[in-house]
Amino acid sequence: MKKFLIFSGLAAVCLFILLKKEQMFMFAPAEKETTANASGLKLIKTSFGELKNWNLDSQIDAAESFRRSCKKIINENKKFMSDAELRLPTDSYKKICQKFLKKQPIDTPSFKKFIEENFTPFLVTENGKEKGKFTSYFEASVNASRIPDKTYKYPIYGKPFDLVEINLKDFDSELPNRRLVGRIENQKFVPYYTRREIEKNKINAPVLLWGDSLIDIHIMQIQGSAVAKLNTGEKVRIGYAENNGLPFKGIGSVLLEKGLVKPGEASMSHIKKWLKNNPGKAEENLHENNRYIFHRLTNSDGPIGAHGVALQAGRSLAVDRKYIPLGALLWLETTGPDKEKIEKLVVAQDIGSAIKGIVRGDYFWGSGADDVLDKAGRMNSTGRYFIFIPKEMEKLYE
Repeated sequence: MKKFLIFSGLAAVCLFILLKKEQMFMFAPAEKETTANASGLKLIKTSFGELKNWNLDSQIDAAESFRRSCKKIINENKKFMSDAELRLPTDSYKKICQKFLKKQPIDTPSFKKFIEENFTPFLVTENGKEKGKFTSYFEASVNASRIPDKTYKYPIYGKPFDLVEINLKDFDSELPNRRLVGRIENQKFVPYYTRREIEKNKINAPVLLWGDSLIDIHIMQIQGSAVAKLNTGEKVRIGYAENNGLPFKGIGSVLLEKGLVKPGEASMSHIKKWLKNNPGKAEENLHENNRYIFHRLTNSDGPIGAHGVALQAGRSLAVDRKYIPLGALLWLETTGPDKEKIEKLVVAQDIGSAIKGIVRGDYFWGSGADDVLDKAGRMNSTGRYFIFIPKEMEKLYE
């Protein structure tokens, strides 16, 4: 009965989207380069010798990230990894992962040899362009308590009990693989509450902890996770659980549009200082971001990314999984906030609401407080990346 009510509330939405349904594309072979999709995604075969500083990267650090994703991949049943537009057969990665987990290379030379024997690098391009935007994020730090009081008065919510998640494809295989989040009201499926509504009213959700700063909680939500320092001296990790399904609008763009900060002063560390120094205006402006993140407590040794594994500082990259499969090995070439070179092996292990596009990435800087916030918040670089295609499949992409 409940399933019927949800479906009836969605009938009009599904019918509308069915009439305007998106065409699904799959990579097809071409003569020398992959055929471009409607999005402009194209791969260009290259060699390891074309990767800047390939022989200088301490790749054994990346081996741990790859191991974590491999354990996830070998249990996946989908035909293509992440169902991304770049159709990468799961079985081809499974074979390599099984071989890798059996061998477990223990140093950079052996891991480098393993990669070269099993993969071929392909440059990722969009409409003929190889350069894109690369930013950075980190695992934030918040002060919290298990019990509310005058200091710890801001709730850190878990996933609401009344939040409903659906996928249009579950109702009709011809519909797009599109996820919707909302709630049931008067037997209709409606959007979930906005940030303003959630923070102004009590919602039907568990409160995991109580924080002492609405600003720090907001930053935690932007980053997706945090380490909570409890007033008892304990430390607990807070991970991402769900979001309210509404559009994200960065606080930096809000303040820039209103002229409250100047161009060039929109780094996260500067924005945090502005919010702390203007408490009367902070909440009003934060409410312009309708997206709200719900959390969960975890026992992992790092923040959990969208691929379901713990992220590793300097080796995990958030991508747009519409195009790039989660779990895929990538070679990243960009620069950090102080123009330092970042040329290293990373794994696509996370996503972000602001990470949209083919050549687009968010580099995981690590965990920490304002010092790490400053580094991650200032990174806004141009760069490129290569995806590693299993050798047995490379002919399909040449």
